[in-house]
Order: sequence, then C-alpha cells, then structure tokens
Amino acid sequence: MVRVVRGCSPHAASRAPRSTSASPTCPYCGAENARETPVGPEGRLRLCTVVTNRPPGYRGSLPYGFGVVELTNGLRVITRLTESDPARLRPGLAVTLVVEPLFTDDDGTEVLSYAFAPQPGESATS
Repeated sequence: MVRVVRGCSPHAASRAPRSTSASPTCPYCGAENARETPVGPEGRLRLCTVVTNRPPGYRGSLPYGFGVVELTNGLRVITRLTESDPARLRPGLAVTLVVEPLFTDDDGTEVLSYAFAPQPGESATS
C-alpha cells in the first residue's frame, strides 16, 4: 500500500494525507501544480507510547500503540500502531503501513483504519 502526499518545490516538504481538491495545490502556500509523490509503505518508528485511556470519540480497542513513523522519503507521520506492548516497541523499529478493522459501528459496518505494524522478524532488540 502506498499513500500519496502533496507539496511544492519552494517548501521541499510534503503533507499527508493529500487534500481532496481536484487540482493539486500546496498545503502550505496554496500554489497550483503541487507535486504528488507516492510514499511508504515502509518506515522506522521514531517515537512511541501506549494509550491506555480512551480518547473522546475513540471506539477502538485499548490499549493501543501510538507514535511517529519516519517514512523512507523522510516524511514523518503521527499514527496508530498495531503493537501495544511497550516492551516490543523501540525507536528504529522497522514498520509497514497496514489497513485493519478498528471497530464495528452501530449499523454493524466494520470501520477500517490505517496503522503501522512491526515488520515480520523485527523485535524489540533488533
């Protein structure tokens, strides 16, 4: 899975998620013809914590991992993590973007969410 982000040359930065506007505009200055760049799905965990109290409106399971992942192009994203055991999370851990069920809504519809999962074979001491 690959996400697409937008940015323009003067800012040398990208933003995720990309806007839903028809014309690609820079999210920082509004310049037309911003570039769209595919990113991911691999990255490295930079910072992490485990959330044990339900934030307002959150209907997923507890606890859950939460952190900052740096993608291979340098873009950093704040994200939910599939791993919630703090002993299995560490800076530098190789992770991959996944889509997984978060909860089932009142109508019985499964709600999906992005998250990052440790890559197979990665451990807390790798």
